[in-house]
Amino acid sequence: MKIFLNRKAFTLVEVIVAVAIFALFALGIYEGVRYIYKVVYISRVRILETAVLSEELEVARNLAYSDIGISGGVPAGVLPYSKTVMRNGMPFTIISTVRNIDDAFDGLATGTVPIDTAPADYKLVEMSIVCNACLQKQPVILSTIIAPKNLETATNNGSLFINVFDANGAPVSGANVSVSNTAVLPNIFLNDVTDNDGWLRIVDVPTSTISYNISVTKDGYSTDYTIPMSGSVKPPSTVTSQNVTEIYFSIDRVGALNISTINPNCSFAENRSFNIWGEKIIARGEPEVTPDTPKYSETFTTDGGAIAIPNAEWDKYWFSVPSSAWTIGGTIPMLPVNLTAGADQSVSLVVKPYSEQSLLLNVNDSGTLLPLSGASVRLFKTGYDQTILTGLGYMRQTDWSGGNGQIAYDDETKYFADSDNLDLDSPEGDIKLKRTGGDYATDGWLESSTFDIGSAVNFQNIIFEPLDQDEETGGNSLRFQIATSNSSSPASWDFKGPDGTGSSYYTATSTVIHADHDDQRYLRYRVFLSTADDKFTPHLSEIAFTFTSTCVPPGQSYFGDLGSSTSTFEYAISRAGYTSASGTVDVAGNTIYTVNLATE
Repeated sequence: MKIFLNRKAFTLVEVIVAVAIFALFALGIYEGVRYIYKVVYISRVRILETAVLSEELEVARNLAYSDIGISGGVPAGVLPYSKTVMRNGMPFTIISTVRNIDDAFDGLATGTVPIDTAPADYKLVEMSIVCNACLQKQPVILSTIIAPKNLETATNNGSLFINVFDANGAPVSGANVSVSNTAVLPNIFLNDVTDNDGWLRIVDVPTSTISYNISVTKDGYSTDYTIPMSGSVKPPSTVTSQNVTEIYFSIDRVGALNISTINPNCSFAENRSFNIWGEKIIARGEPEVTPDTPKYSETFTTDGGAIAIPNAEWDKYWFSVPSSAWTIGGTIPMLPVNLTAGADQSVSLVVKPYSEQSLLLNVNDSGTLLPLSGASVRLFKTGYDQTILTGLGYMRQTDWSGGNGQIAYDDETKYFADSDNLDLDSPEGDIKLKRTGGDYATDGWLESSTFDIGSAVNFQNIIFEPLDQDEETGGNSLRFQIATSNSSSPASWDFKGPDGTGSSYYTATSTVIHADHDDQRYLRYRVFLSTADDKFTPHLSEIAFTFTSTCVPPGQSYFGDLGSSTSTFEYAISRAGYTSASGTVDVAGNTIYTVNLATE
């Protein structure tokens, strides 16, 4: 008798699936064990770092009180600012900071009566340690307070208080402050950081006249500093006996200028050199003798027709051409280019053939200072007469009292929709939160009608007023988002903020509009109002959007080939809805001149 067994082998697919499941299981175990080892390793490094710092602090505690300080710092002492120690074969970097502390118990060096003439009440010793060769990169920080054994005595030294704030006047905490003075013995080379209020208060500082050089920096921020030069707007500081010297510095996030040189047909113009300088100055010159010294001034060449200038400080920038190779026939946006803190601003310089004498005439609205499109500019004198229309400029809404329900922006007082808890009549045309009884609504929104610009454009900045809201309404109580399309009635409007997503909002005027909106014809905006205190409301009185069309500079007219010597020309400017303007302008070289038109 034969018995046949029906045995079936594993298929290739089953083998592959089994191997994959086993691999995932093994990988999970491996990653778990690896993570545990990493946590244990980091913990051991931190324990070692803490032990090393404890040893260093104990050494400081056992020093004579007069020796507790940083070599070359204030207070001066024997401790090094930076040192490297070896433990278990690993290098550890230790940074030490010692500060004189002015305690309010017996009065302060400033702001109290009586003034404390011996403000160095005790010392704060702070040390941080980090192992740059280890996986654990977060520093460990320990500190201790050390008081003198004897009563304090009056000092002939002074105090140096350094305040750091940003472009909006808000304090900058954690800013790195470097102070040096080689006019005193021992020389001072001090490094420290500002507190949460943007202050670094250095007390019991040796007296010295115009010799404390100070520099303020922070990662990702601009730099501000004293300048030891003639006419300096911020010379080195002076410290006098038993007085407080306060000095102020302003830094903020750096941005970028993306500059291109283009021909009138919108193609790149390569290998064009230009000068760029900012309006901020570090030294004043003598009137009609020497010019002011700008904080920023450089010369660049657009090798491929474009160049990026990173780490640019917020400022207003001007451009010129250093040679007779070409002439700037317009700029997008209009000069000066206003770079806000942390923004990336695109700038186009329109290339025109070289002209020994030329005029770039800018026409703005006198109330908003926004560029005016469609203005007729006539320039004339004996033997010369030419009229040019200014380029495109902006769209704007200042009144919402007409109510909602309007799809296309035909009536300038209407809009598309709102949240039904807004007040549009107090004063008439402004947007506020609705008030019921004595309390305002906590939030509300409004969506505009569809703006038709007429052709695809490149958007530049969003501008709105008022610039400031009541503090009680809270931060960012007025926010905006923008949606654009090449269809007047898209399936939906995709509203976005300055980072190109629907989760961000425009909160500062003159913010650069995200590049995703470029080459679009139609626009809608949404405004969001909110308040942290129902007794106060934010409000909006005006909103505008600047833009350019292809390579036509907004609000500008260029007149070239105006002769070979300085000449006086007459101009006449007119535009519908505005009072005409006329006058004279002296054209000397490549001249830029601005005229503001008032509404009728």
